[in-house]
Amino acid sequence: MSVRPVLVVGAAGRVGGAVVASLRSREVPVRALVRDPAALRARRVGVEVARLDLRDPSTFAGAVAGGGALFVVRPPAIARVGPTVNAFVDAAVAAGVDHAVLASVAGADGNRLVPHHRIETHLRATGVAHTLLRPGFFAQNLLGPYREDIRRDDRLYVPAGRGQVAFVDVRDIGEVAAQVLVEPSGHVGAAYELTGPQAVTFDEVAALLSDALGRPIRYEPASALGYARHLRRDGLPLAQTLVQTVLHVGLRRGDAAAVDPTLGRLLGHQPRTVADVIADHTHLWRPER
Repeated sequence: MSVRPVLVVGAAGRVGGAVVASLRSREVPVRALVRDPAALRARRVGVEVARLDLRDPSTFAGAVAGGGALFVVRPPAIARVGPTVNAFVDAAVAAGVDHAVLASVAGADGNRLVPHHRIETHLRATGVAHTLLRPGFFAQNLLGPYREDIRRDDRLYVPAGRGQVAFVDVRDIGEVAAQVLVEPSGHVGAAYELTGPQAVTFDEVAALLSDALGRPIRYEPASALGYARHLRRDGLPLAQTLVQTVLHVGLRRGDAAAVDPTLGRLLGHQPRTVADVIADHTHLWRPER
């Protein structure tokens, strides 16, 4: 009897990719769901690949057919989750998916401004067995959204004030998600707040970057409006700009400062620190020659 594959939304992204890597390390059958299957196959990820465009419902049936468990993550570019992410979840449940793991965000249960709140609410309403992962701020933001500011301008520019952040590594989230997907017993109905092992300010992150890169990196606190303008100048869509700005402004209030031991307990070992992430990726911030 064949084992139904785990369906992974956003397998080409950082979070989904980390989940795929962790599932592969466990030799679990995986179906990677991506908008461009050819591009992912070219990377030789060694898993089944299927097309999923969350804005195109005609891709839903083929993506979910024969699947077992499901990992869901909201693509940052999608703000209207009703006809996209939530509609896809409905299709997966109707096709017989028996357990869904959602990568949400910390505090989504009480923050109606973030799209993840609506996904969580809808997932509960479906009645399918589910687990909510609510990670805090990803240390990998340093490799993506913040990378060009660091590489080109030697600065971190976010509206976080002097707030502390318990940065979490997506590799640890991928490991926990794989564990819950493969062994759901004891996790069904749970909502886990997942943080890194220590809270640091952006000044401290800038100092870590300075030491690792051998050149001074400064933290420049942005205003909310200044940050929104900065994102728009970089071409980010308006809806995505608003979500990112709201999440970052919350850092001033300490929304991501609390250190929660849950991640380490689930992993069975100490989570990675932001210093670990910086040490592993210093080549990404080298100026172009």
